[in-house]
Amino acid sequence: MSGAAPSFLLAAAVGVLRAADPAEKTAAADRAEALRAAGAPLGEAPSPPDYPARPSRPALVPPGEVPRRKLGSPEGRAALLHAVAHIEFNAIDLAFDMAARFAPMIAAEGLDSAAFARDWVRIGGEEARHFRMIADRMDAFGCAYGGLAAHNGLWEAAEQTREDVLARLAIAPLILEARGLDVTPDMMDRLRAAGDPDSAAVLEVIYREEVGHVACGKRWFDAVCAARGLEPVGAFHALREEFFAGRLKPPFNHDARAQAGLPRAFYEPLGKENRV
Repeated sequence: MSGAAPSFLLAAAVGVLRAADPAEKTAAADRAEALRAAGAPLGEAPSPPDYPARPSRPALVPPGEVPRRKLGSPEGRAALLHAVAHIEFNAIDLAFDMAARFAPMIAAEGLDSAAFARDWVRIGGEEARHFRMIADRMDAFGCAYGGLAAHNGLWEAAEQTREDVLARLAIAPLILEARGLDVTPDMMDRLRAAGDPDSAAVLEVIYREEVGHVACGKRWFDAVCAARGLEPVGAFHALREEFFAGRLKPPFNHDARAQAGLPRAFYEPLGKENRV
């Protein structure tokens, strides 16, 4: 990236989205988070790219073609860590896109756009740290991000919801990130059983902080619903039906979801549907 570093928060958020190399993207995330911590003003809202800059690797393939191996082997653990790294890399862009794309819409709803943008920049900074933690752990297996294939499902969900902040909040934090709360404890258990407590410890840090990310999404979802005069549970179910093709898959981590402020009425009925 060239030119002077931005001094306004939304411009810095767009700078993250325009950085392709993982080291550049995480460094841009750190700069944006530093601006947030220093109380930098939002500034003008430059248009975020419809698709964030990405490195040439990993190759993006359909979900069924992403490599899966048993965790009993170092190769299997490396494949799991690579999959998590890809999720975290996408999560950096999702958080900064949330801030840059939707702060003006939040203002139009009569809500505090500065608080909204700062929340998601903070989360984006945490996602960048998560990515680095996983990348550092992958080094122990002689693996680097981009060395295995991955899929693009997370950003496809972002593309489908880029016109409406309520839809983005419903799908990204309240479905996709909440799913991470369900599956991560089992991954940690399997890594420990495979003799890899160090990788499990990294996932433990990520898991604890993701509860807060889902909670932030729920808080803003409720705020936008209130601004629009919508009942949150019904609005969530309608948005899931419109923008998310699959059903929510049990078993659910009820304790972690409750910590994040997600009542069972939000998700439990959707786990019982028979989808074609």
